[in-house]
Amino acid sequence: MKKTGIAILVAMPLLMLAMAAAANDSPTGRWKTIDDATGQVKSIVEISQSSNGTLSGKVLQVLRSDHGPHPVCSECDGGRHNQPIEGMTILWNLSPDGASKWSGGTILDPVNGKTYRSKVELQAGGDRLNVSGCIAFICRTQTWQRD
Repeated sequence: MKKTGIAILVAMPLLMLAMAAAANDSPTGRWKTIDDATGQVKSIVEISQSSNGTLSGKVLQVLRSDHGPHPVCSECDGGRHNQPIEGMTILWNLSPDGASKWSGGTILDPVNGKTYRSKVELQAGGDRLNVSGCIAFICRTQTWQRD
């Protein structure tokens, strides 16, 4: 009986470590977006996976903005025009595209209201995510950090 209890105590941290590693094999979760120019955290985005396997990302919190603490998407068209950026889906329809890669999606830049073709790649270790927005063959990539 004592040996079983000791074995469980030894195995428990290993199991928790394995579960944490598995959780980092996916881009789902909370991410800090990093400003390219300043290197400062701009917002917190939560990426989730739908039942069909596609990814989407929603802004949970805007931390830095030139338009005050609760900015709206004044440059957006349609239903997003003048809507709060917090709570807005800015990344959608990303499909699996190989190991640790998703593509074929769309990303919205709420600063200029424009949308771009998007792809993401989870970096080794699972705590960095390269997020790209593309027009034709020209892409701009940011590296987000797991929150």
